[in-house]
Amino acid sequence: MTQTRLGSFIEAWVNVLIGFGINWCANLLILPLFGFNVSPGQAFEIGLWFTAVSVVRSYVVRRWFNAKLHTAAQRLAGGVS
Repeated sequence: MTQTRLGSFIEAWVNVLIGFGINWCANLLILPLFGFNVSPGQAFEIGLWFTAVSVVRSYVVRRWFNAKLHTAAQRLAGGVS
């Protein structure tokens, strides 16, 4: 069974929201261990930045992988030499 576009969209957002929550908690717990005392608001903003970087990274890797996989599939099918 394949996943619908809506299902993929919802899964992606749930993944981002869970990751953001983990990131926010980690910022509050880990940064003070390195001498960076942050408020919950600062941890939230830091989390937003890292989430944005993560979403861009995931998109680029996914598109690159998809292009490479498509090329490999065409080669196997004899479509590209």
